[in-house]
Amino acid sequence: PTASVYLLLSTVLWVCDGVKFGQLCSSNPSNSRRTSDRWGQGQYGAGRGTRLHQGLDIKCSDGAAVYAPFDVTLNGKLTVYTDPSKAAINEGINLSGQGLCFKLFYVRPDRTSGTVRKGQRIGTMLPMQSVYPGITSHIHVQMCDKRDPTPYF
Repeated sequence: PTASVYLLLSTVLWVCDGVKFGQLCSSNPSNSRRTSDRWGQGQYGAGRGTRLHQGLDIKCSDGAAVYAPFDVTLNGKLTVYTDPSKAAINEGINLSGQGLCFKLFYVRPDRTSGTVRKGQRIGTMLPMQSVYPGITSHIHVQMCDKRDPTPYF
C-alpha cells in the first residue's frame, strides 16, 4: 500500500506542479481567465444551455498573436462549429506537448503541422466580437479527453 500511495501522490504532484501553460496570447501575459459576461462564464463545467462547458477560456483580444504555451507539435486544424453564421471564428488547432493533448478554439493557425518552441507565434485570435458582440474575447482551451484544463494554468 505504501508504494501505491507514493505513486498516486507523485502523479498528483506532477500534474499540478509539472506542466503549466506559458503565455497564450500577446494581449494577456498572465493568462487571465474569462469570468462572466452577457454570454456566460468561461470556467470549465459552466452551464451552456443543456450542456456543460468542456474547456477553459483564456482572455485574448481579437486580432492578437497566439503563442505556443510550451514546446508543441501542431496536429492539424479543427472546425469548431457547424453553424455557418459563426464562420468568422470557426477555426482552431490541435496540439500536443509535455504529455498533453489539447485544442485551441477561435485561433487561425499560421501553420498546422510541425513543431514549435515555447513562446513562438502559432496563430491569430479570430474576431469574436463579430459573432458574439460584448463577449470577453478569448481562446477556448480544451483537453482532447475533455478533462478539466484548469490545473495547467
